[in-house]
Amino acid sequence: KLEKKAKGKLQKQICQVVLDHFEKQYTAELGDAWSSVRDVLTSPWCWQHAVLLNRFSQSPGLESSLAEQGYHPAFPAALPYLPAALRCYTRTAPGRFPAQKHQPGRLKDYYLLNAASLLPVLALEVKDGEAVLDLCAAPGGKSVAILQCACPGHFHCNEYDDLRSRWLEQTIESFIPDPLINMIIVSKLDGRQIGDLQPEFYDKVLVDAPCSNDRSWLFSADPQQAVLRLMQRKELSSLQFQLLRSALQALRPGGSLVYSTCTLSRAENSDVINLILNSCRNVMPVDLSGMARGVSQEFTFLSGMQQHELLVLPEKERAWGPMYVAKLKKVSST
Repeated sequence: KLEKKAKGKLQKQICQVVLDHFEKQYTAELGDAWSSVRDVLTSPWCWQHAVLLNRFSQSPGLESSLAEQGYHPAFPAALPYLPAALRCYTRTAPGRFPAQKHQPGRLKDYYLLNAASLLPVLALEVKDGEAVLDLCAAPGGKSVAILQCACPGHFHCNEYDDLRSRWLEQTIESFIPDPLINMIIVSKLDGRQIGDLQPEFYDKVLVDAPCSNDRSWLFSADPQQAVLRLMQRKELSSLQFQLLRSALQALRPGGSLVYSTCTLSRAENSDVINLILNSCRNVMPVDLSGMARGVSQEFTFLSGMQQHELLVLPEKERAWGPMYVAKLKKVSST
């Protein structure tokens, strides 16, 4: 009865204008895969959350408590890059581990996230001492995950939006101890200008671009706002391209860039990457198929993608994603 009630309540909140738009676009782009993806995206009661442990705050008994609740370590297979310090737990059952409240001066023990959000971080392959830029960093989950993997020599977390920037600062405060926080630069620059401001400075750049967030858009409470979002959706790919071009300018020759979004939209994913590859001669795609093979037990990928890109499709009991990931390497100066 309760489940029915919850389902009914959530069902009512689905924004029909967004669903109709997605129905048309994703049937064309994903074919048969769309119906099972739609079932998951429109059913929040079957969504899952992964638990990323914070290596800077050891909580005795946390891992055994997770095990008792059916959680197991994610990424058990050999991956091209999987630091021992990165510990993440998932389970097939839906539901959410209790969130921890922000308490000034106290570090949180874990971060709740969509497990597919870790794929861009794993693809980036950050090593100790490197200069790293997280160009669109809020709310901060990927920045926190990078610091679970390695200690960059220089770590720049940027977020242009004022409100989201405060959220990013709070996330970093909640997970990272003081000595390390002092090594992190948090800025509110327009990401499109960072390439000009800091040309060829970084070894690794993550562009987790602003995108049409399929999960949250489906539950837009305000239909008028939803219509406006859908109209502005066409402009996002232009912004994403400009952010990517700036990120490449900021990257040292030989450095790597990972681009990610949480949308299924081809215009914001493959099309943006293809445009960069076609317009920048000093950029090469990097093969991600080794990583994809290593995580194929946990994630469902759209078939037919190129080797330098992945698209995670949400599925029942593997309700991770959507998450698009592409990797590029800068081979010479501009």
